[in-house]
Amino acid sequence: MTTTTPASPGTTKKKIGRKRTGEPERFALLGVWAVLFLVFALLQPDTFPTSANISNMLGSQAVLLVLALGLIVPLRAGDYDLSVASTLNLSAVVVAVLNVNEGWNIWTAVIAAIVVSMLVGVVNGFVITRFDIDPFIVTLGIGTVVQGIIYWVSNSVTITGVDRQLSDTMLTQPFLSIPLDFYYAVALCVIIWYVFDHTAFGQRLLFAGQSRDVARLNGVNVSGLRWTSMIISGGVAGVAGVIYAGTTASADPTSGQAFMLPAFAACFLGSTVLKIGRFNPWGTLIAVYFLVTGITGLQLMGAQQYVQQLFYGGALVIAVILSKLVKSRGERRRQSEVRPDVAT
Repeated sequence: MTTTTPASPGTTKKKIGRKRTGEPERFALLGVWAVLFLVFALLQPDTFPTSANISNMLGSQAVLLVLALGLIVPLRAGDYDLSVASTLNLSAVVVAVLNVNEGWNIWTAVIAAIVVSMLVGVVNGFVITRFDIDPFIVTLGIGTVVQGIIYWVSNSVTITGVDRQLSDTMLTQPFLSIPLDFYYAVALCVIIWYVFDHTAFGQRLLFAGQSRDVARLNGVNVSGLRWTSMIISGGVAGVAGVIYAGTTASADPTSGQAFMLPAFAACFLGSTVLKIGRFNPWGTLIAVYFLVTGITGLQLMGAQQYVQQLFYGGALVIAVILSKLVKSRGERRRQSEVRPDVAT
């Protein structure tokens, strides 16, 4: 007959304490966001906390949010996609060139732009998985090639006159005083959350990102997952480009690069929220609007243009450091919880 030795009260309390201690960390950024909002509301009471400004903050960041949501898919698999900003730009330019210069129907141009963007992901995934090259190098190179194509097809000039039907019917019409593109971004957030947390693909993606060798040994098609994640990233970046072209009714061959830094900052900052150490859509959404709150508040206070770059650059560095720290802390906590108690 075997006997079971109950865990000591001290051990149980210690484990519960660790879990409770970890809870506030998940919501720390929300608290900082609330404080930041309150500070700017007190400093700029006539402009910052108004419904018009809040509506503008929510609606103006749909492009950035969509781009960041696509970016977390390969990041979840452990890969960087540095071509997303160029892909966004390419999508916007394709819409403008086909619709304005070639006279295509706006919806046909939109579909073509998203397909072209997915092809960028196909090329990224093929080179990365077929030749086993660091995604950082591959996507940086492909992104540069894409930027060259953008200059070529646009003749290096801004193309204006994109059919207003796109923005009037799909993007800028307000619902509850907030532009529709915000709701589309939130809908995409829900879709990615469901895929990440409630599908086999999402679980395998996380598994592959944590340890590719272990995932392969367990029968996971790691190369296929990485390739698919790059295609999704390209396609979602294409959607972001369509939104950008629709809301501005134009395509600037250089404007997409401005989204690169804030997108990565949002992704890494988002990994410190809700699901610590994991790239997750709701954390990314919170991070995007935390960043825009800071930028908007500073702009309303009269900050110069360079302050925005300082803010985004600093946010990215801090976000990466925090992501690394919380991930390491979480790993140590899990190891301590599974370590068997040693009788004394």
